Amino acid sequence: MKWAILSGIEGNLTAYEAVMADIKRQSRYIEALYVLGDAIGPTPESEKLVSRLLKPRSGELTPLICKGWWEEQCLILHGWSATLEPTDLLQKYGGETVKTLWDTVSRDTVNWIRTLDLGFFELDCLLIHGTTVSVDEELNPDTSPVVILDRVARMGANNLFCGRSGLTFQYHLETGSINTTLTTLDNQNPQQTINVTPRQVVGVGNVGRTPGEATYTLYNPNSNQVEFKTVRYGVSKGFGV
Repeated sequence: MKWAILSGIEGNLTAYEAVMADIKRQSRYIEALYVLGDAIGPTPESEKLVSRLLKPRSGELTPLICKGWWEEQCLILHGWSATLEPTDLLQKYGGETVKTLWDTVSRDTVNWIRTLDLGFFELDCLLIHGTTVSVDEELNPDTSPVVILDRVARMGANNLFCGRSGLTFQYHLETGSINTTLTTLDNQNPQQTINVTPRQVVGVGNVGRTPGEATYTLYNPNSNQVEFKTVRYGVSKGFGV
C-alpha cells in the first residue's frame, strides 16, 4: 500500500481536482493522503479549496494536512504568530498580495489553520512543509549533506518528505561518518565521530503553482519506493487554424 503526498496546492482548486482524479484511479493501492502545507494561497479559490479538503467526497481519503509557508503568513497577518510583521511576504510578493491574502482568507479558515500541526511522524518518516527548524527553510538537491543529515536526524527519521522547494527530488545519504571538533576560547574538545546510516530527503513536488501541470509523490513504506507523478490538466495548448 502507498501514501499519496501533496504540497503547494496554493488555492488552485482545478489542479487539486486533477490530482484527486489521478489518485482515484489508483485508490485501491493508496491508504493515506498527506498535504504538506501551502494548501491556501492569495487566490479567491482558497476558501473553496479548504472546504473541499475538509469535506472529502464518497470514496476519497480524508487528507492529513500540516502548516505551510502561506498558512504561516495568514497567522502573521492575523496576529497569531510570534512574528509581528509580514516582512517576508512583503519582500517576496509586495503589498497587493498581502491585501489579497487578507481579503480572500476568512477568519474561520484562519482559526482552522491554527489547529494544524507542523508536520507528521509516521513509522520512520517525517512529513513536513519546510523543516523542524523553520516552515520557511527549503531543502533541495543543492543543500549541503551536513545540513541534510542534521534536518533528518533531529527527529530520528530515516526519510524526510518536504514540500517547500516545490521540486520533486530524492537526496540520498549513504553509510559513512562525520568527524567533528568543538573549539572554544579556552580549549579544543576531543574529536567526535558521528556514524551515518542510509537516509533520504524527498521533495514531493507542487500541485498548484504551475498552470496546467501538477506534481505529487507516491510512497510505499513497505518497500521504501518513491514514485513521482505529473498530472497535466486544462485545455490543450496549440496553434489555431
